[in-house]
Amino acid sequence: MQTIASSRQAYLDWLRILAIFGVLIFHSSMPFGAELEWHIRNKETSNLFLELVFFMHLFRMPLLFFISGTVSYFMLQNRSGGGFVALRTRRLLIPVLLAILVVVPPQVYLERVTQGYTGNFWQFYREMFTSGAYPKGNLSWHHLWFVAYLLIYDIICAPLFVWIISPRAHHFRDRLLWLAKGKRVYLLALPGMIIYASLTLQFPETNDLVHDWCYFFYWLCFLIPGFICITQPALMDSLERNRHFALLMAFLSIVTINYFRWNDLQPWDVLNSWKQDPRTYAFLALRAFCGWAWVFALVGYGKKYLNKQHSSLNYINQAVYPFYILHQTIIVILAFYVVKTTDTIGAKYIFIVITTFISSMSIYHLLIRPYNITRFLFGMKPVKKNTQQKYELVIQNEQALLSAS
Repeated sequence: MQTIASSRQAYLDWLRILAIFGVLIFHSSMPFGAELEWHIRNKETSNLFLELVFFMHLFRMPLLFFISGTVSYFMLQNRSGGGFVALRTRRLLIPVLLAILVVVPPQVYLERVTQGYTGNFWQFYREMFTSGAYPKGNLSWHHLWFVAYLLIYDIICAPLFVWIISPRAHHFRDRLLWLAKGKRVYLLALPGMIIYASLTLQFPETNDLVHDWCYFFYWLCFLIPGFICITQPALMDSLERNRHFALLMAFLSIVTINYFRWNDLQPWDVLNSWKQDPRTYAFLALRAFCGWAWVFALVGYGKKYLNKQHSSLNYINQAVYPFYILHQTIIVILAFYVVKTTDTIGAKYIFIVITTFISSMSIYHLLIRPYNITRFLFGMKPVKKNTQQKYELVIQNEQALLSAS
């Protein structure tokens, strides 16, 4: 009989923190990568940033969805399915609405300015609601698509998740032990590989939910295994035990993919009827396998070396969600002005990363963390009354020190 995980694992929080920081690295690269399309673009571009974006895109969102599956498991402890859905709706839907109405509009406005729009922001904002959905219109959730998808996934999967952790499913959980033997845990990657290889050519990534048929199901193929693996700890133990193999597979697969890319040997480069050729779909499956291999490697190494509590973990872990909501708007605002300078691409990139990090954390610490209303809007738990009083006292002391100086 298996043992079900009952308490939150520190390594999952550290991996979530690293994944969100990776999103900062990723989005800060977008203005500078050659051949990329983004909201703000630098005149000079870099192939190195293109490679960084390509590499990170293989596994950054898969890792976040995998970890989100584990988060859903812990949120279901001591809650009914209805309570879980209500909690997820409050913590995910409110930030999405906040993003559409407040956080994202500056991004769209500055993009339109670069395209020739001459009105001020308030004129743009009034017109935004009648313009239609982005990219033809101006109403968008931009990077908060991840949160919107996660909300829909949790609502759809709630009955399945409740059943998996219920006493009725103990035989199912016992059968999962078969996957923990040897390297069978990697069979969890097969559904995602099949979906990606079969659908990605017909349905490219849009993040708009309506037309995103490939990626909607592809991301789900990471969320559900994340839930299953944390439900059956033997699977997580298998990922830890096989971490070296996962890293080897991740390394070999990215090297193979880039060999074909850099030498113009991809199926669409060399085959006449490449859409009908099985080698095309094998190559696409390899890309999905590469993403899975990096997720398995990161989770395995994280479980081995990051499963440690730290005094700062709780603070940082609470900050990552508001940080994610804020970071891209700050990047776009900074990039709008930075790309006009004559500095090198590297200097611009470093400035955007550092300034975005400091700005996002400052907004979180000073304006979001201390107040229940902003905590609610950014999907955080409310603070207790005595904690609220402590925050207010700290802020008053900081204001007094500033006045004295």
